[in-house]
Amino acid sequence: MARQAVTLIGGGLVGALLAQLLATRGFSVTVFEKRSDPRRLRFTRGRTINLAIAERGWHALRTAGLAERALQMSVMMRGRMVHGRDGEASLQRYGLDDNEVIWSISRSGLNALLVDAAEEAGATFHFGQTLTGADIDERRLALTDREDVQREYAACLLIGADGAGSALRAAMDLYQPLGIRVEPLGHGYKELEIPPATGSNRFAIEPHALHIWPRGGYMSIATPNIAGSFNVTLFLPLHGPCPSFDTLRDAATASAFFGREFPDLFPLMPCFAEDFDGHPVGKLATLYLDRWHVDGRAVLVGDAAHAIAPFHGQGMNCGFEDAVALADLLANADHDTAGAFAQFQQVRKPNADAIAAMTLENYVEMRDSVADPHYLAKLELAAQLTQWAPQYFMSRYRLVTFTTLPYAYAYARGCVQDQVLERLLRDFSRPCDVPQDIAISTLQQALPPLQMIGNRVVHHEHAPALPHLAFEF
Repeated sequence: MARQAVTLIGGGLVGALLAQLLATRGFSVTVFEKRSDPRRLRFTRGRTINLAIAERGWHALRTAGLAERALQMSVMMRGRMVHGRDGEASLQRYGLDDNEVIWSISRSGLNALLVDAAEEAGATFHFGQTLTGADIDERRLALTDREDVQREYAACLLIGADGAGSALRAAMDLYQPLGIRVEPLGHGYKELEIPPATGSNRFAIEPHALHIWPRGGYMSIATPNIAGSFNVTLFLPLHGPCPSFDTLRDAATASAFFGREFPDLFPLMPCFAEDFDGHPVGKLATLYLDRWHVDGRAVLVGDAAHAIAPFHGQGMNCGFEDAVALADLLANADHDTAGAFAQFQQVRKPNADAIAAMTLENYVEMRDSVADPHYLAKLELAAQLTQWAPQYFMSRYRLVTFTTLPYAYAYARGCVQDQVLERLLRDFSRPCDVPQDIAISTLQQALPPLQMIGNRVVHHEHAPALPHLAFEF
């Protein structure tokens, strides 16, 4: 049976992956992207945070047949390298071993790979085309190119993958209100850089880690690039007393602040003044929608439907999950696009809401908790429980990052596991004092076992039920 033609607005990461997945399933796919072809503009310093690929992202890339190519462009990160004010650094592993790591990759490099793959599968891309209006009833688009030449386009099945500022979302909302809610975080970010060590492509600091300088209320992070440099991102409140972007208006004031608060980081950035003054302040917010689609005419995916902050490294991974889910639903829809879109929202929206909540919690953890004694005690006890009862205890971070269990399930199970940790540390003040039999018994009362093969959670579509979510301590 012939597939429908699809018009995709947005050729970024999620749009390009979705274009490839749909094209390989026999759909005729046309993509309009307002930016330039990423293959001609490989890297723009100061524009974007490096991306972290976790298991959900790798699963999507494996589905598209692109995982090996993406891996060659990536740098492994074993955990968080936490830098104290005294210059001492310690590694907090993400997982149990090197089988549980995340990978840092350039946004532009990955985008170029995905566009190549989508074109190879038969998708057609039009770059430099900005959506300026859309008649949802008639499925007619108004597009403007970089020379302000306007054109109309008779669209087919409409999919919006055009990011947090989605123009298609705005048009859909005018046609039928989507229940849009934007919650600003009140914090922003600015990008800086640690270049490779002088005269080489060697990294100036440990390459296989995400570096964090937590300072309580604000922080800097650094993620490695394959060429030996690091993207450094400063996260600060936008407004208020020092430190904020209101008070650190230029490199002169920011230099003194960095020298004081990040003394081991500041000397590694010889272009600090140029970067700080030349790069814009990005704003952070969470986007929620009550509705992601207009019957069977148009649907939103990725950041266009549920933009989140970058603090769990899951924005792209979540968007890639969207792409796989939507491609599968459309391929099996038998032209019932309204039903496919409704099912897509039903399946994905609870998970998008869950990762949004976990992302905001992870920001507090990264900037504050990683140096907090109670948090470190919970971390130590969690490691003990993982050894004693791996089928009952898997940290929420590992559930999110190293499995494809639904985000909503990871969030719910993580909440119960946290209650267990709090109870045990209330009854036994130190992790080393917690008896193994009591710990295991408490876990078994609170949670069903995970489905395991060896020490790995089985990847399946439906997670085990949580009958004990009302378990009280």
